[in-house]
Amino acid sequence: MKPETEAELVEMIAGATGPLAICGGGTRGFDVAGEGLTTSGLSGVELYEPGAMTMVARAGTPVAEIEALLAENGQRLAFEPMDHRGLLGSEGVPTIGGVFAANVSGPRRIQVGAARDFLLGVRFVDGAGQVVKNGGRVMKNVTGYDLVKLMSGAHGTLGVLSEVSFKVLPLPEAEATVRVADVDLEVAVQVMSAALGSPFDVTGAAYDPALRQAYVRVEGFAGAVEYRAGRLVSDLARFGATQQVDERAELWRGIRDVAAFQGREGDVWRISVKPSDAVALAEQLQAEEVQFDWGGGLVWVLVPAGTDLRARMTVPGHATLTRAGAETRAQLGQFHPEPAPLAAISAGLRAKFDPRGILNAGLMG
Repeated sequence: MKPETEAELVEMIAGATGPLAICGGGTRGFDVAGEGLTTSGLSGVELYEPGAMTMVARAGTPVAEIEALLAENGQRLAFEPMDHRGLLGSEGVPTIGGVFAANVSGPRRIQVGAARDFLLGVRFVDGAGQVVKNGGRVMKNVTGYDLVKLMSGAHGTLGVLSEVSFKVLPLPEAEATVRVADVDLEVAVQVMSAALGSPFDVTGAAYDPALRQAYVRVEGFAGAVEYRAGRLVSDLARFGATQQVDERAELWRGIRDVAAFQGREGDVWRISVKPSDAVALAEQLQAEEVQFDWGGGLVWVLVPAGTDLRARMTVPGHATLTRAGAETRAQLGQFHPEPAPLAAISAGLRAKFDPRGILNAGLMG
């Protein structure tokens, strides 16, 4: 099913006689039972005010279309959403509704926040076929319950987004990346922590164990970027050979989209931990293929199919099975199990917004 209007979406959900498998542009490859329902037909930018740095778009609007329009006006989606197609081997087109439904956030999250932090308002259709609106179209609107944050990261289990309003930020005038070479993970975490704790407004901090290189990014006005990058080169030199590098856009796009694991066999896990636990986690995982982002707080792991990384973890964190076969997904579950009190709250919310249990049933518990 592919509704072209919100009214059609209401009709399809209200008239559903069984489970619905909700998706945006079809790039994430979730294994959910039910009749397929894509929001890709709900497309188009409805309002864009560059001066107010806000946009309202229908949920199925392609991210590429939004980014192109923003670039024409010197603006961007500052939370740097990942493109999953290369990693998952999927097709389709990333949509803005899918980005917010899954709270997809890239390397810049450590500085600007997650996708949900930019979401101002939502319209969605719940499991009973009712249209719900929350939030507003301007940054000062704070009325009502915060369903906006609740919908971001719910993966379509509470309702199907039909419209989103969000804030954007200006494109930086300049960007610079500083590399510290030939360092192990323990030193790399120190490098990233030192950079993030500096006054130089770092917008990216990542580590590639295969290359033994840590990367730090700064953005902003050209003169300020030149100064801050120079200071970082000087200040981080105590950890190893440090220099400014040129392959900025390609490098950070590869970090964002986990290019190192694309086209390779095995399961891919996405683990969120405290950066200070990154070293201990790496020892527990016993995995050879690992990538670190968010200063060590986001860990991507490539392991042989069927490997249960959650069973190896003793540090607090959340392990999401991002890419695996259907059998492994069924056995291990895609999302990290919630503690009993939180699971009870989640179940209560799903019962409230989807009383028939038809929206991406079983995806998140």
